[in-house]
Amino acid sequence: MSAEKKRQKGVLGLIIALVAILTFSVVFVGAVGGWFSDPKVKLSEEYYGDYSMTDLTGEEYERLVEEGKSFVVFVDQGGCTTADRLRGFVEKWATDAGVRVYRMMFADMKEASLHDSVKYYPSFVVVSKGKPHAWLRADADEDADAYNDYDAFVRWVGERL
Repeated sequence: MSAEKKRQKGVLGLIIALVAILTFSVVFVGAVGGWFSDPKVKLSEEYYGDYSMTDLTGEEYERLVEEGKSFVVFVDQGGCTTADRLRGFVEKWATDAGVRVYRMMFADMKEASLHDSVKYYPSFVVVSKGKPHAWLRADADEDADAYNDYDAFVRWVGERL
């Protein structure tokens, strides 16, 4: 192999190595900086200031989605002890934070596109610009603490809002 070919291979190898290092650096900095994680959601302004829990129908939910609103929904089910406990957490958090929360009965979700994401009750859903962003999963071990401990619920919400 000629000296010219060796030099070309060396330059090509160097370029490939530099591109790989640059790519790794961008991915690493992005991961550490949170570039690839879900950003926190800011609710639409009208939801801050006064606590209230307002019942929400599937039709009303769809209207809010069409308007691109950012809001929170407590998915409830009467007669369920877990739902009763989570409702207490939601009411206390909303009162302390001064946030309006919508309450939708699980049975009413059949009329709403929210049912495409949230499969079990109870749940607490953060909707960002008309799309479900995050929700408590009643069937997920990683969300169990938020269903049983108020401070864990507040941490869960705080990581998303």
